[in-house]
Amino acid sequence: MDRGQAPTAPASSMSAAQAAAGCRALRRRARAIALAAVALALAMSTLAPTAAAAGFSCRPGSRPVLFNFGDSNSDTGGMAAAMGWHLTRPEGRAFFRRPTGRFCDGRLTIDFLCESLNISYLSPYLKALGSNYSNGANFAIAGAATLPRDVPFALHIQVQEFLYFKDRSLELISQGLNGPIDAQGFQNALYMIDIGQNDVNALLSHLPYDEVLAKFPPILAEIKDAVQTLYSNRSRNFWIHGTGALGCLPQKLAIPRKNDSDLDQNGCLKTYNRAAVAFNAALGSLCDQLSTQMKDATIVYTDLFPIKYDLVANHTKYGFDKPLMTCCGYGGPPYNYDIKKGCQSQDVTACDDGSKFVSWDGVHLTEAANSVVAAAILSSQYSKPKLKFDQFCKA
Repeated sequence: MDRGQAPTAPASSMSAAQAAAGCRALRRRARAIALAAVALALAMSTLAPTAAAAGFSCRPGSRPVLFNFGDSNSDTGGMAAAMGWHLTRPEGRAFFRRPTGRFCDGRLTIDFLCESLNISYLSPYLKALGSNYSNGANFAIAGAATLPRDVPFALHIQVQEFLYFKDRSLELISQGLNGPIDAQGFQNALYMIDIGQNDVNALLSHLPYDEVLAKFPPILAEIKDAVQTLYSNRSRNFWIHGTGALGCLPQKLAIPRKNDSDLDQNGCLKTYNRAAVAFNAALGSLCDQLSTQMKDATIVYTDLFPIKYDLVANHTKYGFDKPLMTCCGYGGPPYNYDIKKGCQSQDVTACDDGSKFVSWDGVHLTEAANSVVAAAILSSQYSKPKLKFDQFCKA
């Protein structure tokens, strides 16, 4: 954790004779007390995250358990399984060497987070064959949003799927059969939520900025309801992600515009990014509110906007040459994105080296970009409280 040592009061350099001077001695004593108080306050503030991390622990001999809720940014194959999609290369080419249902050339951010805990990648809840749920399950589905709440596969539906999964697991164990996770495992698990991008994007597509902001409360209410529902079912550890730099997505930049007045110094759409920043600020406040209400829970909020914006603003630092151009797209510069021709289209050709690109298909990041995002999350620099991800549990 990025914590420095608390300063300590300097040792006195005065002689015994000088110390005997009553008035000056009293002043020195008062100053020493004040410095000690400051040092103690700073020490307590640096120790606070460690105290909060107490909830992030596993019982001896157990493995970490993760449950994830979200959209395509963390979908490890759920939508492909649900819809029977047979994705083809170049999806998955960078790491898995085959399509896995991820909308990426390789690993997603959540895959790197799983690696940091030395556990296997999360299996999609809807994948019937070849799944391993011993270290959790992934309920994230491409295209998912918070609203409307009762349509597949909204956040509310994902939480209901989790409750079914939990009930069935405990039922199997109660019958003396093998269940993937026991009651203690569910209680100690980390519950991750990364959703909201599709909600905000949908609003920005047809509403002016001020009206978009006015629509945030119902979205946040769904995230709040999800956390409260999980909490009422004895979940206690939460890790919630804000949205990314929506105005830097080639998908949005390729939308025809009258002029470039809405572009910032890095070529991103200011309106989209302002909305993302405003949404994240509101989501961070919600997490603070929930932390106050749920005193026996640990709720970490991570702001992904500065992380993902930095991929563009300082792209050369990470080895990227094309921060606003799609690797697997159509149309050529400046964005190589055509809404009618996705990465799976027959006449679309992927770039030779995805590690030089931030965007894989105009919407989702390349594996190289995901690795940078994961490293930033693991640093705890963008999280509140600043807990290390692997403080949760490590096998």
